[in-house]
Amino acid sequence: MPHPYLTAAASLLIATAASAQTLPVAPVRNVSETFFGTQVDDPYRYMENIKDPEVAAWMKAQSDHAWATLKAIPGREAMYKNILKYDEAVSARIAGVARTTGDWWFYEKRGVNDDQFKLFARQGLNGPEKLLFDPEVMRKATGKPHAINFFNPSPDGRYVAYGVSAAGSEDAVMHIVDVQTGKAVGKPVDRAQFGAPSWAPDGKTLYLNRLQVLKPGMPMVEKYQRSEVFRMALGGAPATHAMFGLHTPGVQMTPAEIPFVGITHDGHWALGIVTNGVQREITVYVAPVKTINQAKPGWKKLFGAEAEITSIAYFDDGLYLLSNKGAPRSQVLHAPIGSFDLAKAEVVVPTSERVITGIAAAKDALYIEAREGNVKQLYKRGYANGAAIAPVALPVQGSFVLNEDESGASAANPQLPGVVLDLQGWNRARQIYTVAADGKVANTGLQPQGPYDAPDDVVATEVKVPSYDGALVPMSIIHKKGVVLDGNNPTLLYGYASYGITEEPYYSISRLAWLDAGGVYAIANPRGSSVYGQEWYKAGYQATKPNTWKDFIACAEYLINQKYTNPKRLGIMGGSAGGILVGRAMTERPDLFAAVIPAVGVLDAVRAEVTPNGVPNIPEFGTRTNEAGFKALLAMSTYHHVQPNTAYPAVLLTHGTNDPRVEVWHSTKTAARLMAATTSGKPILLRLDYQSGHGIGNTKSQVLQERADMFAFMLWQMGVAGYQPK
Repeated sequence: MPHPYLTAAASLLIATAASAQTLPVAPVRNVSETFFGTQVDDPYRYMENIKDPEVAAWMKAQSDHAWATLKAIPGREAMYKNILKYDEAVSARIAGVARTTGDWWFYEKRGVNDDQFKLFARQGLNGPEKLLFDPEVMRKATGKPHAINFFNPSPDGRYVAYGVSAAGSEDAVMHIVDVQTGKAVGKPVDRAQFGAPSWAPDGKTLYLNRLQVLKPGMPMVEKYQRSEVFRMALGGAPATHAMFGLHTPGVQMTPAEIPFVGITHDGHWALGIVTNGVQREITVYVAPVKTINQAKPGWKKLFGAEAEITSIAYFDDGLYLLSNKGAPRSQVLHAPIGSFDLAKAEVVVPTSERVITGIAAAKDALYIEAREGNVKQLYKRGYANGAAIAPVALPVQGSFVLNEDESGASAANPQLPGVVLDLQGWNRARQIYTVAADGKVANTGLQPQGPYDAPDDVVATEVKVPSYDGALVPMSIIHKKGVVLDGNNPTLLYGYASYGITEEPYYSISRLAWLDAGGVYAIANPRGSSVYGQEWYKAGYQATKPNTWKDFIACAEYLINQKYTNPKRLGIMGGSAGGILVGRAMTERPDLFAAVIPAVGVLDAVRAEVTPNGVPNIPEFGTRTNEAGFKALLAMSTYHHVQPNTAYPAVLLTHGTNDPRVEVWHSTKTAARLMAATTSGKPILLRLDYQSGHGIGNTKSQVLQERADMFAFMLWQMGVAGYQPK
C-alpha cells in the first residue's frame, strides 16, 4: 500500500488545518467494568474491533492525516536524506553471524541498494559468498514485505533452517535449504512463530516449537498457548505427536508456558527448557537422547523457576547455570547432569559488584558476559577444576551479547574454540570480532567499515540522576563536543525500563542526523532495567512499576536543571513496553514536555491481558484477575490516566496494524482519548503502517522513513528553525 503522502507542493498549514476540519471524531461509547470495587471506564472499547467498517475508516482517515502532516513538515525531507546518507555510506549491514564446523559462516546481510536483509553463507572468512534466501522474492510474488525471523544452521553447515513472515506479522513459516545446492529441502512448516529449531548432532533431525491449531470459535487469546515441540526428520514433515510439551509424560507445565528442546552437541542429552512467557527464570528438564522418542520418554525435572536460574550452558555432561538465587547481580554455578543436585552445585563465578548477564560454552572455555555500569566486559574460565577467571581485553568499550534473545543465536559453539562478538559503542559502529582461545581479538572483516563509523566530534556524558526517593538513575547524554548549556538545545530523552532490559552503548546512524540538527540525545536506565542487577529490575516491576516513570521524570528534570534544554524543547520517546514509561510520564507531568512519541506502545495495560500476547506478559506486568495485579496494571495504563480538559504535549503515536505483540488498538484508543481531552491545541497524530507490525523485520525504507518522521515531528514541536510552517 503506498504511503498517503501529499505532493511536495502541499504546505503544512493545509495538511493540519484543512484536514483537521474533515477528520472524523471518534464517538464515546463507554463500557464500564468494576474490578475489586474500582470502576474502570473504557470510552473507546469498540475500537478493539479494527475490522469494523466505522473503526477502520476512522483509523484510515487519522493515519492519512498523520502521514500528510509529517511529510509536509519543512525540513523533514532533508532529515530523511541525511539519515539515508549515513546509512548508505556503508556498502552493507551484517547481522546475526553464526559459525559451524568446516569453517562455515552464516549471516544476514543488507546491501546498500537492498531494502531487506538476506541470508548468506560462506566457507572461510575469505570464501565466496553464497545467497541462500532473499525475502524480496516473496515480496515480488505477494506484494507484501517479508523478513527473516530466525535461522539456525545444522552442526556441519550443510543445511539451514530459517523462518520467514510477511508484513511484520511474525507468523513465521520455517523452511530448510541445502547450502551446497541452494535448493529447498522438504516442505515449509507453518505455526513456527516461536520456532527455535534445534538440530541433532548428525544434522538429519531437528526439533521445533509449533503453535497449536486455532479451531473455529477459539478466542484469539489462545493463539500462543499450548505450543509444543515436535521432532522432524530432514525432508519430512513434523511428527504428529509432540515429544515435549503440555501432555508429555514426566513433564508438568501450564498452557501458557512455552517449551523448547535442544540436543547437546555430543548427542548425550536432550535439554527441555520451559519459559513462562517473558519471565526471565526458566524451568529445565533433561533426558538421555535415546529415550526421548519412546512412548514414555525419560524426562527428569532438574529445577523450576523458583530456582532463579535465567540461563544455562552445557559442556562435558555438566550444566553451567546463571543464577540470581541469593545473588542479585548473579553468579555462575556448575553441576553434573548425571547426579544433578542444585543444592550441591559448585560456585564457579561468584557474585560481585559487576552484573553477570550471560554465559556461553565454547570448546576451550566458558565465556562470561558481565556489565560494569552499562559497559560490557568479557571473561573466560577454563573447564578444569579450580580454573581461574580471566578478563579478555576488547578493542571497544561498549556492548555485546553472548546470546541473542530473539533469534537464539549464540556467540559460542561448543565444537569450536573462542567466540564471535558483535561490538559497538556510543560513538563506534558495529564491527564483528573473533576472540581466539589464546585471547587474541581480530576483526573478521564481515561488517564493512564506513566513513562515519567513529565520529570524533560525538561524546557521551555519563551521569547518575537522583530520583524522587534518592535512588541514582544512570543516564547517558550523547551530544556533539562543545555543546552549549544554555537551556535551549532540542533534546530527546529515550527509555524502556521493562523485562530487565538495559540500554547499553550502541551506535545509531539516525542519532547522528539528530545531532546534526543541533540535538542532544539522552538515554536513561530507570528501575525496571537491570543496569544494577535483579534488585534494580524488580524495583520497576508490577506493583513497583511507578518507579520507572518517576525515575524518567527525574531524568527529564535533570536535563532542564543542568541547562541542556527546557520544557519547550524536550521530547520523550519509548517503544513497546517503553510506551508505559513515556505515556505515564506524560500523563503525570504534561507540563514537562514539548512532544511525546509512544511507538507500538503498551498503553492500555488493563485490557492487554485479553490479547494473544497478553498472557505471556502476565509474569512481567501482573494479572487483572487478582487485586494486586489489577491495581498495578491500572497504575501503569496510560489510556486510563488521560484526563479531560488538560493541556497535553504534542503526541505522535506510531503503530503497525499487523502487530502481534501489542495490538494496534492500544494506540488508536489512546489517540482518540487524547484528542478528546487535550486543550493545548497541539497535534495528536496517529501514524499507522498497514504493511508493518511491531517493527520486527521492517524494511530499510520503513525504518528510515519512520525515524525521519519522528525527528521532524519533534523539531517542529520544539520550535526549531527550518522545521516550522511558513
